[in-house]
Amino acid sequence: MNESGDVGATEAELIRARRNKLEELRSAGNDPYAHTKFERTYPIVEARLAHEKLAVGEHSGHSVALAGRLQPLRRMGKKIVFADLADQSARIQLYFRAEQMGDGFALVDLLDRGDLVGVRGEPFCTKTGELTIAVKEAVVLAKSLRPLPEKWHGLVDPAARYRHRYVDLMVNRPVLDTMLTRSRIIAALRRYLDERGYVEVETPTLLTIAGGANARPFATHSHALDIPLQLRIATELNLKRCVVGGIEKVYEIGRTFRNEGIDRTHNPEFTMLELYEAYTDVEGILQLCEGMVLTAAHAAGVGAKHEYDGKDLSFAPPFARVRYLDALASWGGLSRDDVLDESKARAAAKRLKIELEPGASHGHVVDKIFEETVQPHLVNPTFVTDQPVLLSPLAKRRRDDAQLVERFELFISNMEIANAFSELNDPDDQRERFAAQARERAAGDAEAPEPDWDYVHALEYGLPPTGGIGVGLDRLIMILTSQGSLRDVLLFPMQKPEERA
Repeated sequence: MNESGDVGATEAELIRARRNKLEELRSAGNDPYAHTKFERTYPIVEARLAHEKLAVGEHSGHSVALAGRLQPLRRMGKKIVFADLADQSARIQLYFRAEQMGDGFALVDLLDRGDLVGVRGEPFCTKTGELTIAVKEAVVLAKSLRPLPEKWHGLVDPAARYRHRYVDLMVNRPVLDTMLTRSRIIAALRRYLDERGYVEVETPTLLTIAGGANARPFATHSHALDIPLQLRIATELNLKRCVVGGIEKVYEIGRTFRNEGIDRTHNPEFTMLELYEAYTDVEGILQLCEGMVLTAAHAAGVGAKHEYDGKDLSFAPPFARVRYLDALASWGGLSRDDVLDESKARAAAKRLKIELEPGASHGHVVDKIFEETVQPHLVNPTFVTDQPVLLSPLAKRRRDDAQLVERFELFISNMEIANAFSELNDPDDQRERFAAQARERAAGDAEAPEPDWDYVHALEYGLPPTGGIGVGLDRLIMILTSQGSLRDVLLFPMQKPEERA
């Protein structure tokens, strides 16, 4: 009936046994793959809610139809079998009894763990208080030809879990719950923005110039146009073109691609929320950001207080603030000149024994110092503000200090979660900064973006005062679902191809 007694059987033998059962089903006129639909009364979670008040030993007196994947079957003699049925929403116990099913009970011997089945029967409460379906009729909707692993006993290799995520979802309910929570968080953020008048748009993924961030893009080629193309590294420039065109509150949630390293907080393909609003500044965006984070926390079911990585976090506004130069002075021992003067910044990195990549630009040097000296202290939600202009080629300068910009980065649990600023809308200033990037690129900085001169052309038509933000949703979701790696919140994280014989 099932594989619980097949100790020592090889996977090939188990598959062969399941295929034999499939042929028996077909011979009996019960081809699982012939079904086009199965009418359920409701998902299992609703069945549980509808019958939660049944007393011990009480029968509901009516029949329901449920469908899902079979969990291990348990035989109690020759004429009684128990099993669990699981769908996306929940799990419920099934009770197969020969006396009740009649000739249909023969089907039970052809069932295996993992089969997709539909059942009709009466809900009742067992003597132990377990809500159960007394099955009167069962039908196989799809035969699982491969045996499922016994939770982690059969699926322990992380690479195997990520590569065969569909199996991971089947046998590890917490994994499925994490992915469902991810969906709720993103849906809640969409509602939050839609209710405030923001317009969701879709901008191109394939670009002739991938701008908007300092990152190495993926390159490809269009055979139809015979031109090189790149996958976007940000949605920023096209979204700001939308603002120029008259869409005053615009956002996009979508995939972004960066041809860089992979670790617990980085994946080459990740989900960003980018947003731009005309006639506001970085302060207005900061308050919006606090609201988005709290909204996401409630959608995740954690609320304003949450423990992550052994530390207590509070998502209740207002979040802490610290100026960029003050943070480097406090935790890195750097003066303003140590940051803004390139030779002094390099000397500070050497003094702090911070390793730099060959050809690292001034901005990369400062960013690396910040990453190693300041970031480890930023646990609770903290806005780091007023970054140097050398780190912010698309941000507006502060009116009281031209070497700094109106910008903030949000850090939670030592990770950068969001980056925002008052957008630079002076086309001449933007042209000069793009020219500086071009010089860095020519000097060997592979992450310096290629200047997008058409964006300067767009600015010459006039970009209103605008605030904008980019939020790394994968990292935020990782924190809110208490996961240790981005891979645990991505359905199909980047993997090397599996070698096959």
